Amino acid sequence: MFKMIKKQSPGRIIALGFAFVILLGSGLLMLPCSIQDGVKVRYIDALYTSTSAVCVTGLIAIDAGDTFTPLGQFFLGALIQIGGLGVTAVGAGIILAMGRRVNLKGRSIIREAMNLDSGRGLVRFVKSIFVLTLLFEGAGALLSFLVFVQDYPPLKALGISLFHSVAAFNNSGFDILGNFQNLIPYRDNVMLNLVTCGLIFFGGIGFLVIQEMWVKKFRWKKFSMHAKVVLSMSAALIVIGTVLIKLTEEVTWLGAFFHSVSARTAGFSTYPLGTFSNAGLLVLTALMFIGASPGSTGGGIKTSTFFVLLQGIKSAATNRAEKGFCFAIPVNAFRKASVITLIAGMVVLTGTYLMVIMEPEVSLMEALFEITSAFGTVGLSTGITPDLSDGSKFLSILIMYIGRLGPLTIASLWYFAKGERVSYPEGNIAIG
Repeated sequence: MFKMIKKQSPGRIIALGFAFVILLGSGLLMLPCSIQDGVKVRYIDALYTSTSAVCVTGLIAIDAGDTFTPLGQFFLGALIQIGGLGVTAVGAGIILAMGRRVNLKGRSIIREAMNLDSGRGLVRFVKSIFVLTLLFEGAGALLSFLVFVQDYPPLKALGISLFHSVAAFNNSGFDILGNFQNLIPYRDNVMLNLVTCGLIFFGGIGFLVIQEMWVKKFRWKKFSMHAKVVLSMSAALIVIGTVLIKLTEEVTWLGAFFHSVSARTAGFSTYPLGTFSNAGLLVLTALMFIGASPGSTGGGIKTSTFFVLLQGIKSAATNRAEKGFCFAIPVNAFRKASVITLIAGMVVLTGTYLMVIMEPEVSLMEALFEITSAFGTVGLSTGITPDLSDGSKFLSILIMYIGRLGPLTIASLWYFAKGERVSYPEGNIAIG
């Protein structure tokens, strides 16, 4: 069996790796030692929770704080960490820790998983991922502890802080505060809001960009085109989202800022989204669909994809070359961005259609919001998740899985042919 797996493409191996961890996680969450006394958990809910954790989503059918024991919460945090770093990166880290070398096949899988252009310096890059993760999550846990210790005993506050930091940096909206309350009790706590937003932001821009910012000492002029696109688009989306949310909802500027950052794949909320207007939900839906950046812990079509689409449209309208930050955009970039966006749109629309059929009492906006949240691996919900039927939960599981792997990776899994051997004459087709 292992020989057959080794012969598969990197994309298929990554997909199988995520599926294996999800199934393993569902089993761990079903153990009696993982569940609190007097609480019953159905397997579909354990599978849903495991998928949501590994796909760093945060959608919950059962409340983690009220359902799982400290050991179960540890398993959940470990699944979030593995899902955020990526199964391949964690596997490579274990191999390196054992003193063994990563072979060429392993390097190819890592490069595919992390969206890297080349295989140079892969081992060094994997090591830097673990170091950066430890630094950010450690700092986040320390700062979060200063807030939570005011409301909980020190030991419990430490556990909540560690879990929260891991969830925030990995852009997963899980919490263990109980009662499905998320961070609503801390909506006015400036420190926790800013710490959470900081962890979400750095987890969402990608390890490549974080590393480049450090190496080049935060000098904008020396940044690569990729880093400039990611940072500028992330900042622009945060500002635009904040303003639009503030215009449509009765929230503070801090609340609008927090949800603008969180909607881009984290899934934490400080206000009940069930009370938001359709306009506000539409803004959050757009942010969730765009998502984070390549090589990060987040999902969505990615900020760089959205940037390339905008530049391609601008180029078609103005008849000028596609460019950005004094660089020419690669020739096939717009085509790839268009394919990713089209497939993503089809996944979201199909999922929404099926959910509306299976859940006739759910409104179209609620279904669209739920499915987009699952695809963007966000975790925000209007509150309908726990009451979904088993069919809708399976649908959401599938869409979270697609969103974590990426629509293009999923679309290529079935492809076995080596390529076309016949060329055809170019035809004419009217466009527009």
